[in-house]
Amino acid sequence: MMSVLLPLLLLLGLLRPCTAVGDSLTQSCDASIDGTIYKYQARTLNGNHTINFSDYAGKKLNALHEELKPDGLTILGFPCNQFGKQEPGQRHEILPALKHVRPGNGFVPNFLLFEKGDVNGRDEQAVFTFLKSSCPPVGENFYNPYGRLFWEPLKLSDIKWNFEKFLVGPNGKPVMRWHPSVNISEIRSDIRRHLFQLYTQQVFQ
Repeated sequence: MMSVLLPLLLLLGLLRPCTAVGDSLTQSCDASIDGTIYKYQARTLNGNHTINFSDYAGKKLNALHEELKPDGLTILGFPCNQFGKQEPGQRHEILPALKHVRPGNGFVPNFLLFEKGDVNGRDEQAVFTFLKSSCPPVGENFYNPYGRLFWEPLKLSDIKWNFEKFLVGPNGKPVMRWHPSVNISEIRSDIRRHLFQLYTQQVFQ
């Protein structure tokens, strides 16, 4: 069974939907960039464990999105407070806030959440430097940047807002990048298309 890793980035703290700005809201990534995601690591939300992304290499992942579980997909969430200061909580406050405030209604994520950290700017996590260097930027402008974006310097390649997403293949190479405004049905179609391409390559090699 193929394994595909989908880090669902900046999953937390969305107060209102992000509107599309500019063209190129979905981008294919450059596989020629040196390295893979498997040389990076991140701490879990509770701070008790450091997860090496190499742990996912070559394995059938414990897919957390039920619809794509048979295809080996998993979702990884990275809280961030750089977008409108929407995730100010300490690590022990993030899960209760999800359950009772935003989105509320008893919501409990069924996927792995990592420690809150920066995804843009001087203190960005190394894995995001790698992902952004591998994939062209999505959208031409930042969503409502005035007093809402908390990092410097701003770069076109930066993650624009909460819920920007990257798809990483089983070889650790980034495959696609989606703007936060891209509909989940389009993302699902893109993932299924990529899975079919992987399957076809395996069958005919």
